[in-house]
Amino acid sequence: MRKLFFSELTSCKETKLQSATHSWLPMDKGKLSKFTGHSSSSSSSIESLMKMPEPPVLPHFKPADYVDILAQIHEELEYCPPDEKSCLYLLQFQVFRGLGEAKLSRRSLQAAWEKASTIHEKLIFGAWLKYEKRGEEPISDLLGSCGKCSQEFKLLDFVSQISAESHGISYDDESDEFQGSPVVHFRIRDDMIACDRRKLAALSTPLYAMLNGGFKESHLEVIDMSRNGISPIGMRAISKFSLSGRLPYLSAESILEMLDFANKFCCKGLKDACEQKLASFVSSRQDAIDYMECAIELGCSILAASCLQVLLNELPECLNDEQVVRIFSSANKQQRSTMAGNASFSLYCLLGEVSMSISATSDVTVSFLEKLVDSASDSRQKQLALHQLACVRLLRKDHAEAERLFNAAFTAGHVYSVVGLARLASLRSNKHYSLNLLDSVMSSRWPLGWMYQERALYLDGDSKLENLNKATELDPTLTYPYMFRAASLMKRQSVEAALMEINRILGFKLVLECLELRFCCYLALEDYRAALCDVQAILTLAPDYRMIGGRVAAKQLRTLVMENVEQWTTADCWMQLYDRWSSVDDIGSLSVIYQMLESDAAKGVLYFRQSLLLLRLNCPEAAMRSLQLAREHAASHHERLVYEGWILYDTGHCEEGLQKAEASIAIQRSFEAFFLKAYALADSSLEASTSATVVSLLEDALRCPSDRLRKGQALNNLGSVYVDCGNLDLAAECYINALKIGHTRAHQGLARVHFLRNNRTGAFEEMTKLIEKARSNASAYEKRSEYCDRDLTKADLQMVTKLDPLRVYPYRYRAAVLMDNHKEKDAISELTKAIAFKADLNLLHLRAAFHEHVGDISGALRDCRAALSVDPNHQEMLELHHRTGMICKRCCYRCMLFF
Repeated sequence: MRKLFFSELTSCKETKLQSATHSWLPMDKGKLSKFTGHSSSSSSSIESLMKMPEPPVLPHFKPADYVDILAQIHEELEYCPPDEKSCLYLLQFQVFRGLGEAKLSRRSLQAAWEKASTIHEKLIFGAWLKYEKRGEEPISDLLGSCGKCSQEFKLLDFVSQISAESHGISYDDESDEFQGSPVVHFRIRDDMIACDRRKLAALSTPLYAMLNGGFKESHLEVIDMSRNGISPIGMRAISKFSLSGRLPYLSAESILEMLDFANKFCCKGLKDACEQKLASFVSSRQDAIDYMECAIELGCSILAASCLQVLLNELPECLNDEQVVRIFSSANKQQRSTMAGNASFSLYCLLGEVSMSISATSDVTVSFLEKLVDSASDSRQKQLALHQLACVRLLRKDHAEAERLFNAAFTAGHVYSVVGLARLASLRSNKHYSLNLLDSVMSSRWPLGWMYQERALYLDGDSKLENLNKATELDPTLTYPYMFRAASLMKRQSVEAALMEINRILGFKLVLECLELRFCCYLALEDYRAALCDVQAILTLAPDYRMIGGRVAAKQLRTLVMENVEQWTTADCWMQLYDRWSSVDDIGSLSVIYQMLESDAAKGVLYFRQSLLLLRLNCPEAAMRSLQLAREHAASHHERLVYEGWILYDTGHCEEGLQKAEASIAIQRSFEAFFLKAYALADSSLEASTSATVVSLLEDALRCPSDRLRKGQALNNLGSVYVDCGNLDLAAECYINALKIGHTRAHQGLARVHFLRNNRTGAFEEMTKLIEKARSNASAYEKRSEYCDRDLTKADLQMVTKLDPLRVYPYRYRAAVLMDNHKEKDAISELTKAIAFKADLNLLHLRAAFHEHVGDISGALRDCRAALSVDPNHQEMLELHHRTGMICKRCCYRCMLFF
């Protein structure tokens, strides 16, 4: 009998995985020997697992006080001119990106696009949005099928928006006396082109001087232009343009000649017209490359913008083209101005991000970020640019340059850059200096979780663990402390304790690295079924994920583990799915569905269930990917329409989602079509009459064939509608029927019915049943707290914070209790503790109200502005902001009178 040792597992090459199977996993099912620490090889194998990588130095804009920065940005947006708004929204985007707030960062990017005041800004932010939404192009097609046009993925037709009026006829004064004849001929080799002297002179000051000034050409009737790079066709076109202000239809080659002529003789109107015409010819990457070189050389901003749009529209693929990279990386300041106008910083911000995602250590990335540093115009832009370039230099092991850049970013005010300086000092074996750097920062302000995490890297033993524990206390979203503690416990052969530690974070934050570590814990315990569950969950989230330091494909490990578990039939899988769904084991349910997708089962239905679970686990991108797979694998047209409806609904197009549901029902009445229509209708309308329609739709859904998982959800939703309508008896009946078929979450609805019937004890007991049954029960504790006395409420909410520190209600409740007890500072401190790691509207709103209550108007106004950065349309926040703003203005006015 052979044991699985981590050292063997990590040393195997992927190409030899199959031949190494027996070295990794015991093959005799039912006779698996226990993983113990008695052998030296076992101990050394866990030791190798302990070599955890340090947390990365994140290349993000991470201000020490993000609330203050958001408030500053919001205030500046109130008073700045329109042409500065896009840059401010870009900075807001970077703040939210650093906080890990994907939805908020995308909304800021959308605002930057909407508020763009120039063509360059419009096309840069449009391309950035397209890059952020890559993979969502099918949504545009779906909207088109509903008769709604989507502009998100289309090129901006800015050429047609530019005025096509006559250009630059500035010197055509009829009172001017021309010395020569009214007609002048230009000889180009054997051709003679007649031109109106007055009209041609009007094209520019140099031509006016030449044809009616002190030059000899002003007296000539024939002027030789053979050596000026213009062909007869081009000169005739220039003559026609001087008469009409419009270009005739010509080839690109002829227009390029005219453009060169216009540039030589400073004919602005002719140059603009040629640029516009050439811009309309740019349709491919090679066109853009060819014309961009011309545009940069001649300073043609309109043509350059057209080329830039085509190139950015092909991100990230175009960065594999050396010609494209050369255009962007070799541009000097003047060329960048031609190419991107005043949006040079925004352009290289985008290019730097895309290039880092491809290869953070490439020369291309360095070149783009150097241009970003050159383009930065204010302190905050410099902080971001310097820090990002420093992170790349650190990864490239260019330590001297990295230190210079981190130091510059830190000096400019980017406190997080101290992490880079501390790492570099540690690499020089000067951990004492690293600690001094961090201690200096921590002594000068309110310390943050990442500061303690970083400090722990330069300590050992109990001091290290103390700092990591403090890091988790201040910021429970940091992954590294949990992983280190779990790995330390495994090193001491306390695998069960390690499992408990890693489950702490997996209870509220699905992190692939944590799932991988838990997979290793299960292997150590020889619990191969549980290990299989985790590796299948990993593959659901990231099909190409590689484990054990990137050396082994997760799919290969799954194959090996599969050989050590009993295979399930399709019926077994459905039973397991029912059990796990009922026990609110979302990761377990994901794993079962992954396994079922390998069978001949209806894949559309399974991918749809997968998307529901992923949404529940707060993985919206993976959920959308599963929904699109459900659409691709739909067994019928009416089923496909349902999935299309959900795709549209989940992307904010509720009305179009309803249209798809109705189209599906028109073909065939089905549970999912009625359920979608009911769900979307309930969400889109608050009118009382809508409730009756939703009830009817859900009843129609329940009459259609479906499995008990979905019918339980429909009954639960129907119960909620009845509660809202005040029909508690029918609501209770729905919830009880849902519970009978295993829909465990219906306990929460039934508890609400008990509470509305003034039966708090019944409500408490019902929620207790949910807590006992549910694998993920933080929300159940939170809901039960509403049905307890104060002491039990406090205990339940402490449990909520322990299980899921991202849930904000417990912090708000505790702060409110402290405020009621006149402990204002403690109440504000309780909110500040949560705000430090979660940008939440409700937390900021409550703290702003508390600041106002204690007379700290500036603090209240700051929180109002930060909160409105999170939700600009929140009515109560807008009112509080207006009120505190008026108080602030009155105070300022009084101060002015006093002085």
